Amino acid sequence: MPVRQPRAATLFGEGQVQNIAVACEQSEAELIIVDGALSAIQQRNIEEKTKRKVIDRTGLILEIFGERAATAEGRLQVELAHLDYQAGRLVRSWTHLERQRGGFGFLGGPGETQIEADRRMIRDRMARIRRELEQVRRTRGLHRDRREKAPWPVIALVGYTNAGKSTLFNRLTGASVMAEDLLFATLDPTMRAVRLPGVEKAILSDTVGFISDLPTQLVAAFRATLEEVMAADVIVHVRDIANPDSDQQKRQVLEVLAGLGLFAEGEEGGEPLIPIVESWNKWDLVSSQRRAELDAARKARPDEAIVCLSALTGEGCEHLLETVGAMLTLDSRICTFVVPASDGQRIAFLRARGDVLSEQAVESDDGSPQVRLNVRLSERELGRFTAL
Repeated sequence: MPVRQPRAATLFGEGQVQNIAVACEQSEAELIIVDGALSAIQQRNIEEKTKRKVIDRTGLILEIFGERAATAEGRLQVELAHLDYQAGRLVRSWTHLERQRGGFGFLGGPGETQIEADRRMIRDRMARIRRELEQVRRTRGLHRDRREKAPWPVIALVGYTNAGKSTLFNRLTGASVMAEDLLFATLDPTMRAVRLPGVEKAILSDTVGFISDLPTQLVAAFRATLEEVMAADVIVHVRDIANPDSDQQKRQVLEVLAGLGLFAEGEEGGEPLIPIVESWNKWDLVSSQRRAELDAARKARPDEAIVCLSALTGEGCEHLLETVGAMLTLDSRICTFVVPASDGQRIAFLRARGDVLSEQAVESDDGSPQVRLNVRLSERELGRFTAL
């Protein structure tokens, strides 16, 4: 039901509220969900007039998040967001107690006292959760530092909720992460190793799905998780290309990434600081006519990395790996090294962190055994090898 003229008291007009109440009676509905933000007063007034429980968009998302949170960190993030949301709505829980009346000091009404006590409890609990999440953030930072010292690049899957990120993650890594036709099936980032052309080993990270008008409470609560995206070497933006709202979903994802500082100029129109591959998923569900239109649109953007694929059938997944591998080795160059055969550390480094094109046993002038290797190395790995 669209809102013709927003009302301060109930959001909907009086007639619309009555129509909602009648519709609930006819369909025996016990819950009303409003696709928008409701103030505490609006929520309470609609509940009183319809005699039904009412939740808004943020409340619904929080309920779904609460169902999906599987780890201790995920549950902390959801609880923090829920407490932040609930803090301004305590008045709804205490309408049976009198409000503050005339007088001063301890003569205030009991309702006011109880609300303030509850608010203090919520603030204390939120402070404890923030401290725990800060510890999580520091731990993640240490893990990122450790990964940066290791040779393996990180690839982050991002996208709108239910775009197929976890299905693609499972397809590429052989993992068994929960992947279902559900909103926010993934709340906790999962990482697995994956092999790419020209890259011996990379880390693939599955992240929480984005959604339009993501509540600020959730962005703040999931900041530690979203920071993983900004630590990636390449971002794969997974899009449900079969969804009619795919373009709008793309804009919402880019807005969230812009808020994290992905773009040089702060907006999605700027140059991304991390390379992005756009993955058009669910290609198997697209009609032949629509495929032709999308192919034309893709060819009109030759400077962008776009891969059409189906995570379910595997079509196009190899092409995605090749594209990401090419991005990661873009600054690579082929070098020739002659290393003493006894220098196992440097030989192992080149084999593990570079793409060895050829390897030959040779002898030095004094007859000692050596190994000549032609290796493709990135600038970063070349610097590390030189430092050995």
